[in-house]
Amino acid sequence: MAILEDIIGFITSNTISSIPAIVWMILPLIIGVVVGYLLHKFLKIAVIIAVIVAIAAYFGYVSLSTESMTGLIDQYGPIVVQYGTLLIGILPLGIGFIIGFAVGFLIAK
Repeated sequence: MAILEDIIGFITSNTISSIPAIVWMILPLIIGVVVGYLLHKFLKIAVIIAVIVAIAAYFGYVSLSTESMTGLIDQYGPIVVQYGTLLIGILPLGIGFIIGFAVGFLIAK
């Protein structure tokens, strides 16, 4: 039980940049809840838009080409990799974000 008391003491007493460590641990959880909630709402809209675009492409109102998609991947691919490595760098705080994301995604109805 001494280890548990040491961990709780570290969380409640130490500071990082004059902000308590518990705040740095709870912040990703709160951000995860917000992101999960918003993503759930946006996914509903994205599915509706995808269906409308598919219908428009079927009737010939919209042209979908692989060349334009390849150009976007070539342009934005390295940026996505850069941000992905940044996210992996802060992975220890990611557990709180993942839990918060799941909670936010589930509470959005």
